[in-house]
Amino acid sequence: MTTVIIPKAPEYGAREFKVFIQKATQKAFLYTYLIFIFLFLIYMFSGALVDAARTAPLMAPIVRMDLIELPTQNEAMEVPPPPPPQTVITGPAARAGTPIAVPDAEIAPDLKEFAVMDEMSRASAEGGDGVDLGDFSSGIDFDNQGLNIGMIEEEPDPDEFIAVEIQPYVEMAKLQKLVEYPEMAKRAGIEGRVIVKVLVGKTGEVKKILIEHSDNSMLNNAAISAIKQYGDFSPAIQNKQPVMCWVNVPISFRLR
Repeated sequence: MTTVIIPKAPEYGAREFKVFIQKATQKAFLYTYLIFIFLFLIYMFSGALVDAARTAPLMAPIVRMDLIELPTQNEAMEVPPPPPPQTVITGPAARAGTPIAVPDAEIAPDLKEFAVMDEMSRASAEGGDGVDLGDFSSGIDFDNQGLNIGMIEEEPDPDEFIAVEIQPYVEMAKLQKLVEYPEMAKRAGIEGRVIVKVLVGKTGEVKKILIEHSDNSMLNNAAISAIKQYGDFSPAIQNKQPVMCWVNVPISFRLR
């Protein structure tokens, strides 16, 4: 007869596993709920702080100041003494000029007397208004801004026609000897002519130089340099008097 051994039922099975899963699920749900409540409270608290910061009034920064050695009441009440009076040295009250004899009845009451010889150098045309203390009287233009020395001669336009008996004169042979042929133009074999328009003053001095015509720009500086080295021209004559006038001076450049 054969004996069959029935195995012992296991202590842990599907039933117990289901009970464990149920308990673990309940714990996870509880922990999740608590964490959610904690995070929600933090969110609400931080939002309240931000709103309070936005609505709070702005305050000026607090600056710390130290009072050091303040003056006493007696020192603060002291008034500085007034400055000493300044003595203004005035000039003669008389006017500079040439006295003219007029009847006494025509002399105005406020007319100043003319300066004598020792006051003439310090008196003005208007006269002074104080006691003569050795200085110059008021109204003297030391910078000569109010003096009209003479009419300033206007320069004629380069294209303006001026009728003169004698045109400005320049010795062409002497001027041609002063021309220095440009080295670059010489190497390139450039020849030509440059017509220089020169403004000659009353005393013959060269006031302005313009290029009227040029066969090649490489020759211009040499022509201008020769005019400057030449010196003074003979001025133009109009009504037997020298006048300022423009003149055309042709300068040739030829290779030998």
